[in-house]
Amino acid sequence: MIATIITIGDEILIGQIVDTNAACISRALNSVGITVRDRISVGDDAPRIREALDRALAVSTVVIITGGLGPTKDDITKKTLAEYYGSRLVFDPQVADHVQRMLDRRGIAFNELNRSQAMVPACCQVLPNANGTAPGMWFERDGRIAVSLPGVPFEMEHLLEETVLPRLREHFRLSAVVHKTMITYGLAESILAETIAEWEEALPAHLHLAYLPSARNVKLRLSAYDVEREEAQREIDGQFARLEAIIPEYVLGYGDDVSVFRAVHEALIRRKRTLAVAESCTGGALAAEFTALAGASEYFLCGVVSYSNSAKVHVLGVRAEDIERHGAVSREVAEQMAAGVRRIAGADYGVATTGVAGPGGGTERNPVGSVWIAVADAEGVVSAKYTFGRLRDQNIERASAKAADMLRRRLSQREEK
Repeated sequence: MIATIITIGDEILIGQIVDTNAACISRALNSVGITVRDRISVGDDAPRIREALDRALAVSTVVIITGGLGPTKDDITKKTLAEYYGSRLVFDPQVADHVQRMLDRRGIAFNELNRSQAMVPACCQVLPNANGTAPGMWFERDGRIAVSLPGVPFEMEHLLEETVLPRLREHFRLSAVVHKTMITYGLAESILAETIAEWEEALPAHLHLAYLPSARNVKLRLSAYDVEREEAQREIDGQFARLEAIIPEYVLGYGDDVSVFRAVHEALIRRKRTLAVAESCTGGALAAEFTALAGASEYFLCGVVSYSNSAKVHVLGVRAEDIERHGAVSREVAEQMAAGVRRIAGADYGVATTGVAGPGGGTERNPVGSVWIAVADAEGVVSAKYTFGRLRDQNIERASAKAADMLRRRLSQREEK
């Protein structure tokens, strides 16, 4: 079963808002076995909307439309759909009553603009909107279905989950679409692909592998389309189990909420160990990642942003002569920062970052993107230098993730002993 999503609104095309609706609809349709073939965004322009409908209905059995259902003159979706289906707008008293009750509860007067929301195409099935004033609309023609939903995300999501998906299940006999995503960290996309090439080549033709790289990780998604759900899930689980045996140290887990920070978070809680961090180039980003996770108070003791050399010396106890001799971006300084924050916080682990985030400040010895990271514990300090790129935000994100990964590996070594 193939679907197309059409999102309507000038605000999307000019970048004023991010189109989160299309992503939500894609996930929802996939969950019931409908594959999204295309996503189209158009402005508030009737000819463009009709053109998008022609294109979508030519290739898809299901079309989901969002946006342009409000009471103002720029909201033209409803009128355009009525014309497209050779129909006219008629007054729906049930919608009018619902709109008036909602406005009464909010102390808003019911005017002609609000009344216009009760005008719906005569040929559609009205889908009551419990969370808003604009109803959804269901159209059928030549075995194809188009559904128009409000653009307000929480209204759209409620109608989609509570009304549209159940209707689609009833209307069509749907086979499953199954996805599972493995989160890896520590191998660049090209190196990862090379490492698992033999496993990838052996995948059956009906399983599709996608690489999804980012500054934080590389996701590997296996997908199966038009399949029996339980059988496909077992097969995908088996394939990923074989892959885990090939790259065990690089697998963080499964699902979009998995990250290297969460892996460390869970390991520290499990082992009942504590953490303190000292940051220079990452400017508090590392501490923010951990403290954003519920339960971080069980292990996170302290974060020091020692941006200046003076703070490194007077707060963390870094030797001034070592900064003078080796520079702030050096092994010696990173290791003393990690040991210093561990000492002053009384933590089991101390992690430190010092580097050149950019865009300026680079030298021949330490170009932009150079970062020293150190991890200190009761057995000593380990450190490493990394060179990322020239983009400041990306360097901060990558350095934070790499620092967490160094700690993750240190924790793994301790668990193996």
